[in-house]
Amino acid sequence: MDRTIRTYLSEIGRKGGRKSRRTLSTADARAMVKVREAQRAFIRFKTSCFWSFDPTIKITLQDVPWVAEQLRKHGSRTAWEIANSLCR
Repeated sequence: MDRTIRTYLSEIGRKGGRKSRRTLSTADARAMVKVREAQRAFIRFKTSCFWSFDPTIKITLQDVPWVAEQLRKHGSRTAWEIANSLCR
C-alpha cells in the first residue's frame, strides 16, 4: 500500500474514533437499556397487553413502570418475568 494512502486512511480513522467516543454514566446506560427492553416488551406483547393503546407510542423512562404494570396485569408468565426484569 502506498504511504500516502496509508497516512490518509489512518487520519480518517483517527477522526472517526475521536467523534464517536462519548461518555455515559452507568446510570444513564442502564436507563437506556431499560427503555429499550420496555419498548421491545411493548411490541412483543402488543396484542395481549397493550391492544387498547396507541401502537406508535414512544416508550420513555417514565413509561417503564407503566409497561411493567400492564405486563403483570394482562400478560402471561413470560410477560411477568420481563416485568420483573424491568423493575430491577
